[in-house]
Amino acid sequence: MLTTKRVLTTVFCISLLMSGIIGKAQQAQDSLIISLDQAIEIAMEESNSIKIADLTIEKSGYSKKGTYASLYPNITASGSYQRTLKKQIMAMGIGGQAMEIEVGKWNNMNAGISASMPLINAQLWQTLKLSALDVELAVEQARSSKISMVAQVKKAYYAVLLAQQVYDVYNSVYENAAKNLERTEQNYNAGKSSEYEYLRAQVNVKNAEPNVYSSLMAIDLAIWQLKAVMGIDLNAKIGVQGSIDQYKDDMLSFNLSSSRISLDNNSTLVQLDLQNKQLERTIKMTKYQYIPTLSASFSYSYIAMGDDFKFKWNPYSVAGLSLNIPIFDGFSKRNNIRQYQATQNILELNIEDTERNLKIALKNYDNQIATYMKNYAAAESTLEMAQRSYDIAERMYELGKATLLELNDAQLALVQAQLTMSQAVYNFMITKASIDELAGNEFSTEEN
Repeated sequence: MLTTKRVLTTVFCISLLMSGIIGKAQQAQDSLIISLDQAIEIAMEESNSIKIADLTIEKSGYSKKGTYASLYPNITASGSYQRTLKKQIMAMGIGGQAMEIEVGKWNNMNAGISASMPLINAQLWQTLKLSALDVELAVEQARSSKISMVAQVKKAYYAVLLAQQVYDVYNSVYENAAKNLERTEQNYNAGKSSEYEYLRAQVNVKNAEPNVYSSLMAIDLAIWQLKAVMGIDLNAKIGVQGSIDQYKDDMLSFNLSSSRISLDNNSTLVQLDLQNKQLERTIKMTKYQYIPTLSASFSYSYIAMGDDFKFKWNPYSVAGLSLNIPIFDGFSKRNNIRQYQATQNILELNIEDTERNLKIALKNYDNQIATYMKNYAAAESTLEMAQRSYDIAERMYELGKATLLELNDAQLALVQAQLTMSQAVYNFMITKASIDELAGNEFSTEEN
């Protein structure tokens, strides 16, 4: 017979574990339960990376407006006052005699307005188009941040669902082990089970406890990671809706041939294409520096001079055209053009390599999805047999016709099938999220 102390220790461990589970359940009830769409929408509003992307667009827009300001007249007003400390003396000869005359007034004032604007400046026009491409690139970078954010939120959300599913499986294993311990203890006390069977049942309970604890901690960690990706307070209490099994229909209905998606919306390729257009525009802008520029100017001012402050204001105005014809600059522009062309050639090679690598990634995702579907199908066909085998082993154990070891083997096969199915669905959804990110698919809901 086992000592009473050992039995009480077992009961205490079981009570401690169940109290932790109940506490987690009560905490989940107090949490805000959100769906995947809600998690993504919260991330769109709260994530700092999205805010930075939006501010980058705003900054690029201001830069573009500043460039367009060069097309408007540049108007300035000015005024000045000068007090002569010592007048200039002019010497001259009149009738063979030298004379010295003071020139100027003690007080001099000037006020006026001037304006200038370009009339013909091909380089400036290309600069304006280049600024427009900067805004396009900023917008695309913001779109890339949002697409990446959606993928991260999805993966973190699926990780929480998987952790919860694993917990349910291990908690079921623990409950079965506790039930078997109770049954074995009754048989042992009645002399129908051996001490080995009783010890084995206790060991099974002990072995099941760490998995339950670990799965609970995994849920906490997964929720923390989800909150971090969403950009919300890490102390906020949230939970997630649904289970990982609800996505099995998405996997079973997925057509591998439909994954031959286009890379036209891939954000990396779009950004590289915009950078290539920027280089083309820069080369054209540099070539346009050979073209003469023409600008107009206008000035209107009043001038007043006097030895006292009783001024008489005299107007003065001028208008003119300025033509600038480049002749020779030491081959500076030509070397700059060649430098930009070499950079463009490098970029085009990078675009080719990037597109090739993206196609390889898509092929790899296809192979992974095919593997996950096969794993799920194999586990699904095994699950029914494993469940039936466990039910038979449990019934035979109750009748004393099977050992606890045989019951454990049947349960292990059942657990492996359950976890394999959940893991296959999770891996599929993670891969599908990566495909959406690679394809540049944007997030949308029924409301948005």
